Amino acid sequence: MLSKSGAKAFFLGGTFLCATAFVLLTLDTLAQFPERSNEENLTEEVIAGWKIWERSNCMGCHTLMGEGAYYAPELTRVIERRGTPWIREFLKDPQKFFPGRRKMIKYDFFDPAVDPEADENLDHILAFFAWIQEVDTNGFPPKPDIVTQQAAAPMPGAASAVDAWAGAPDYFKAVCTGCHAVAGQGGNVGPALDGVATRYERDYLVNWIADPQAVKPGTTMPALGLDPETLEQIVSYLETLK
Repeated sequence: MLSKSGAKAFFLGGTFLCATAFVLLTLDTLAQFPERSNEENLTEEVIAGWKIWERSNCMGCHTLMGEGAYYAPELTRVIERRGTPWIREFLKDPQKFFPGRRKMIKYDFFDPAVDPEADENLDHILAFFAWIQEVDTNGFPPKPDIVTQQAAAPMPGAASAVDAWAGAPDYFKAVCTGCHAVAGQGGNVGPALDGVATRYERDYLVNWIADPQAVKPGTTMPALGLDPETLEQIVSYLETLK
């Protein structure tokens, strides 16, 4: 059993060691801020996007770096998950993507038909999302493995998941799977794409993906404004789904 003086020395020594460890860890954390905060890329466009985020009270539904309402999806790495083209089209009219299901309202300042500055506002909020995902959050939130997310059951005769996803372009995995599924993996907003190459010719797929409204006015499929290279990659991949 410790004597009174021994107990006092033990207490003071332990307090000193813990306080020293706390100070050193704090200094180490502060020293890492310049490398982890992405502050050097904090542009006026990013700040404008942050102001839109704050003004619209987006954290009333969404979370960012784990902070927020946990009612709607976490958005720290939303560009990595969905891709800039998908987010841009979604923000213009959320109900077009998830009719009758999503509760996100349509903001007029993101709609080019209503606000002449809509495209600029979209650029700003996307710049903010692009900036925030480059902040080193020590792996938070975990990167989703879209290929293993289960959606609707695969269509009869569909290839195995491994075969079906072989050669899928990164853009397809990041954006197209938000609505479509292949071999039962992906989204279920749009039709499953198993066997799509047996139902449609190449020219139709090119025209449909490039401008869905021109092929079928009123469709919920958005025009994503793909560059020719990305469009070619997606169509070439779809041609393998037989």
